[in-house]
Amino acid sequence: MSDIKEISPNTLALFGIIGGLIGIYLSPYAPAAGSIGAICAVIWGAEAVRRVAKYGLGTGVPSIGQIALGMGIIAAMFGLAIVKDKILAGPIVSLITASVIGLIIGWFAQNVIKMKIPVMIRCMTEIAASGALIIIGYSASVAGNYEFNNIVNLVFDNGVILAVFWVGAVAMLHPFNACLGPDEKQQRLLYLAGSTGAITMALMGIAALMTLGLGGAITLVLGIILWLVFYKKFWDEVYKDAASVVGTGLIPKTEA
Repeated sequence: MSDIKEISPNTLALFGIIGGLIGIYLSPYAPAAGSIGAICAVIWGAEAVRRVAKYGLGTGVPSIGQIALGMGIIAAMFGLAIVKDKILAGPIVSLITASVIGLIIGWFAQNVIKMKIPVMIRCMTEIAASGALIIIGYSASVAGNYEFNNIVNLVFDNGVILAVFWVGAVAMLHPFNACLGPDEKQQRLLYLAGSTGAITMALMGIAALMTLGLGGAITLVLGIILWLVFYKKFWDEVYKDAASVVGTGLIPKTEA
């Protein structure tokens, strides 16, 4: 782990929750905002994956991404469906539901399966919550809003939810898998998370071309722009960190 001062988990949680909800609530007026909110949640979720996976989960990193979106999709649709008459409450109910599911799964992992990871309960709660915001945010950018029936008709019925689920999960889990190692740093991971979240936004824009027309084109273009910005930031961090590595030379050839 780097000695550079890192952004605290609490700050990132506020960023993911507030940014995610604002983007979702703005999606009826600007569908692209839903994906921008989802990017905030991706960045938060990727850092939560980092905190729990650094304890040596290894191949468990992809599993965490999938379970996050699995919990997220159940909580998201439950929250939106149960308050169909009070649409504004839907995303918040989904967030709370996902948090409760994540907390329960984290508790079982820690106390029943005995994984002995100190941050397991908190991180599973955060990962599930961010997963719900990712599902709703990207879905809203394709459907044009976060209303339950609209998402079912324009995201589930046409199969776009498969892309939301799989690509959204990869967006969250890939950054730590790509950055792990002895020189792994939070800043580099966060930039890569922004990049994966943005390229997912671009993919949602392609899907939204079928459902929203011009609105989808805006999402696509903004997604590509944000991807270029975040990836350039990530690439700069890679170059900077690589330049600080001292070469040790080739292994000497010796004979016994």
